[in-house]
Amino acid sequence: MELRVLTWNLFHGRALPARNENLFDEFAATLASWRWDVALLQEVPPWWPAELATPCGAQARHALTSRNALPRLRRALARNRPELMRSNGGGCNAILVRELGGISTHARRRLRTWPERRVVHAVRDGEGRWFANLHASVHDAERAEADIAQARAAALRWAGGAPLVLGGDFNVRGPHLSRFLHAAGHGVDHVFAHGGPEPIVRAEVLERGGLSDHAPVRVTLSG
Repeated sequence: MELRVLTWNLFHGRALPARNENLFDEFAATLASWRWDVALLQEVPPWWPAELATPCGAQARHALTSRNALPRLRRALARNRPELMRSNGGGCNAILVRELGGISTHARRRLRTWPERRVVHAVRDGEGRWFANLHASVHDAERAEADIAQARAAALRWAGGAPLVLGGDFNVRGPHLSRFLHAAGHGVDHVFAHGGPEPIVRAEVLERGGLSDHAPVRVTLSG
């Protein structure tokens, strides 16, 4: 059985070159068009996860990150003018799961509150596998490495020996996770696997048509 895991930083719903308009429909259609079983998403506008799940035929869980005070005001300003608010529109990490017996458990852990709130969160599918999602600190390799280490420890504890995939925006280009297989990577976006499924069938960088400043990375694993 092949298992496809995607990681993508959505850049708070923005594009390059900048387009100061609501791009939700384009993000949703693009994400829905790709083949994946689990999508690990970062820098997601906090009102998007459930709305993305519907066209993708998926279940969604999310964890709030930074700049989420006064959410209604932020949403009103950022929804149709994302370039006006940028990251100040608020953000979250999201995990979407298609099939795989659905989501049976969702866990999260706060990694830091300063200078920005960072979290790791994870879901367990109906077959007992765990998928963890991380957006590590930016512009500071030492903080990012500390976030990665904490995320690794939390994810291993949640999985308790079950198969585990940990992916996301690590904000370092060459992260190393002891006891994990580096399954795919592009820039600062990576996917690691522990305890199966493996081996890697293929790793790909997907075309996103100018959406986001990060390229989506998809890895296909064979259990």
